Amino acid sequence: MHWQVMKVEVCGPHSLRLSFRDGTRKRVNLASLLKGPMFRPLRDPKYFRKVSLDRLAGVPVWPNGADIAPETLYALPDESHDVVPAKSFVRKTSSRPKSRSSKSRK
Repeated sequence: MHWQVMKVEVCGPHSLRLSFRDGTRKRVNLASLLKGPMFRPLRDPKYFRKVSLDRLAGVPVWPNGADIAPETLYALPDESHDVVPAKSFVRKTSSRPKSRSSKSRK
């Protein structure tokens, strides 16, 4: 599964920064998904921060057993505009040496 979550980090009251198996990284807001009795505790930002990663399944999970399918997370819009799709991720290196800034003399 290319949408398997490899890394999860809380970055807002109901937001997660995610890294997926295919290299895609994005920040998603889960507030609209936190409906029903299983997700009710996650509405509390303190409880939401208790997220961990089930590495075997590749999903974020909470102590009460709540989890969100990785394909659902993958489909959510990025809220930080720093999404890095796997196909466009290219590491750039510069062959030019860094210039030294000259200090003004007094």
